[in-house]
Amino acid sequence: MNLKFSPCLLLVLLLMISCSPSPVFEEHETVFKIGDQQEWATRDLNDQSWEKEKIIVSDGQIYWFRTPIDILKTPESLHPYGIQLDVYGEYEVFWDGVLIGKNGNPGQEAVLPPEGKMWATFSIPTDLTEVGEHILAIRSSLYYFPDHSGIWGLKMNYYEELLNDRLIESSYMHLFAGAFLITSIYFLFLFLGNKKEYATLIFSICCFLFFTLILAEFMKTYIHIHYSMHVVRLRVISILMLGISFLIPFYFSMQFPFPKRKLLLTIYSIILSFFFLSRYVYELTANNMVLSMWLFSFGVVVYGVYKKMKGALLVLCTLLLSVSIGFATPFNKSLFAGFSFILLGMFYLLSMRIKEQRLAYENSLVQSTRLRLELLKKNIQPHFLMNTLTSLIDWIEESPKKGVLFIEELAKEFDLFNQIENQTLIPISQEIALCRTHLEIMEYRKEINYFWQEENIDHEQKVPPGIFHTLLENGITHSLPLEDNSITFKLIFESTRQYKCYTFLTFAIKARSVSRNTEDGTGLKYVKARLTESYQSNWDFISEPTNQGWKNIIKIYS
Repeated sequence: MNLKFSPCLLLVLLLMISCSPSPVFEEHETVFKIGDQQEWATRDLNDQSWEKEKIIVSDGQIYWFRTPIDILKTPESLHPYGIQLDVYGEYEVFWDGVLIGKNGNPGQEAVLPPEGKMWATFSIPTDLTEVGEHILAIRSSLYYFPDHSGIWGLKMNYYEELLNDRLIESSYMHLFAGAFLITSIYFLFLFLGNKKEYATLIFSICCFLFFTLILAEFMKTYIHIHYSMHVVRLRVISILMLGISFLIPFYFSMQFPFPKRKLLLTIYSIILSFFFLSRYVYELTANNMVLSMWLFSFGVVVYGVYKKMKGALLVLCTLLLSVSIGFATPFNKSLFAGFSFILLGMFYLLSMRIKEQRLAYENSLVQSTRLRLELLKKNIQPHFLMNTLTSLIDWIEESPKKGVLFIEELAKEFDLFNQIENQTLIPISQEIALCRTHLEIMEYRKEINYFWQEENIDHEQKVPPGIFHTLLENGITHSLPLEDNSITFKLIFESTRQYKCYTFLTFAIKARSVSRNTEDGTGLKYVKARLTESYQSNWDFISEPTNQGWKNIIKIYS
């Protein structure tokens, strides 16, 4: 994962902060009063007796609130000022006693369907924007949320800039969100290709939740949301934040395992649920969840650094970078920038994991190829050929007909080897035919009676080539015949929903005690390499002695 663009992204964020325009207005304290008189909109009204705290209205009654605003700079000609409001309720806007806009039907909310939008922008007449103090008066009603009176957000600038800035910001953020959507889909398909990699699925879900969070936050620019639905939107955002705040530390805990992981994750999820269910304002709830997420993730990653786990140090840098952005920018900007850097760290860990898996797979292929060549060389090496040819000479001298059969069996085995040695999986019937042929040859060579037995074999199944042939060779090499001069080999197949199991039994007398070198010999290495090549890590292999000889068990998990 190349992180060379991270400093560039940070530089852009800092430039956005440092290049913010100087303010053109100064807002003063807002006062409130329940009632409805038109003269309350005038500039020179004495409002000293009005309430200075936000009030609670009932039954959608009319109330007014007035805010003194100082204009610090005269607008340019042909470019009027505008005012952007974030206000709960339906209202009319007055500037120095002049009606400049209407948002809904104040006082009629109980009888008329909801109208207006939560975020509205109004143009101010040029002749009312001279430098000095002005009065913003709003006649409003608040039928749905009577405890949310007043202005929750106020911004003043050139009217066209207020409109354009929101569209430009939203367009960039939607491009940003699209990148996370594509990333989410890509890693979802990677997971579907290998359903054991749950870290890939969690990263995909995190990217999708982040994509949805951006849409939920910036949809207000182009979708008119009535204030009665605003709390629903905030609740959706809180749910998305809850999911992200849990999954990110959970992902890090998978990458950097630590003691008592399940217990600590359970406690953390309880803390998150408490913050989510608490009746706080949205910003405080989101802040609490984000802070909890960062602290838990920080602890997990620090543990990974302490244990010198791969990638932990770089992820720690992304966490520190995200918190530094949080101190330098407003919450709505730091939230997305911080999450982006954290997801970048998650992506780095995932890319390292994918790289390790790819290298392990390539190594297994190389090892499998090398062991396959060694196994083939073993069958044609001078020692094998000399013993086989010596036995062949003896049989031709004693019984020419059996000598010819011996040659035919030898040719048949080499022909089967030639057919399967470049394949990854072959039908079990072909593997059994190779084993039977080898036993025919060894009967001629050693003059021992070899028997082959099968139980519940499903001939539709496929296995890596040569694995049972290798186990058969080990059984012949390391076993002595029973009293009746026989050695019996038995292959048993068992299948369930969870796994497929092959049990390969050798009924004979053990030639010598088991040693470490015998267990790690070329034959067993070949079997394990072939299983890894075909089934990755979804297999188990057991090879152990029994009272009757030897037992090999291969389990392949679904």
